[in-house]
Amino acid sequence: MTFAWYYHLQQKGWPLWKAILISWIIALVEYCLAVPANRYGYASGMSGFQLKITQEIITLIVFSVFAVFVLKEPFHYRYLISFAFLLGAVYFMFKK
Repeated sequence: MTFAWYYHLQQKGWPLWKAILISWIIALVEYCLAVPANRYGYASGMSGFQLKITQEIITLIVFSVFAVFVLKEPFHYRYLISFAFLLGAVYFMFKK
């Protein structure tokens, strides 16, 4: 979803309708991958909460790479500190 939601920010010349249309096409493909992944994860024993926290961590990692390499934004140390706290949340989410 990162690409669908944020790529158009660099395309300043695009009219809004074009940004929306292209974003929705990209999002449709991404949803077609996400839905089966969630079903397989749930069927293999992950809870809804575990699936969501896993999705959020993956999204943050993908967005970080996207922001640095595509949007050309700097990556600050405070982001790493924030991610460390989120990894703590992941630990407690999966702890038996």
